[in-house]
Amino acid sequence: MAKTIFEELGGKYERQGDYLIPCLTVPAEEEQPIGTWGQRHLDYLKRYRKVTYTNLLTSGKLNACLADIDKQAQERFERLIEGMKQAQGITERLKEENALEWVQHLNNIRACAREIVNEEIIYA
Repeated sequence: MAKTIFEELGGKYERQGDYLIPCLTVPAEEEQPIGTWGQRHLDYLKRYRKVTYTNLLTSGKLNACLADIDKQAQERFERLIEGMKQAQGITERLKEENALEWVQHLNNIRACAREIVNEEIIYA
């Protein structure tokens, strides 16, 4: 019997009853911690970019990609918050004088920064 292309490339089959099933394995990849941003991007890939998700998963690059996205998003989020705080004049002095107003402004800034990061990095 002639070899298939799969066998010529080093693949092997396993007999199960009357069928030959290819022995497939996913390449091992280094486990890296994935934070909130990476989890959001993973959910996005699973829901709306199934081919990209499958390609990353089967190539063994999914975890590294998610860790990179998480790092980029966190850095962008922190830079946005600092920039918006300076632009709006939100200082430690305001925190001491009127803590409630400071919290309101900071929550608004964080929500805006979260939306920007989602649009630019997570859902892109």
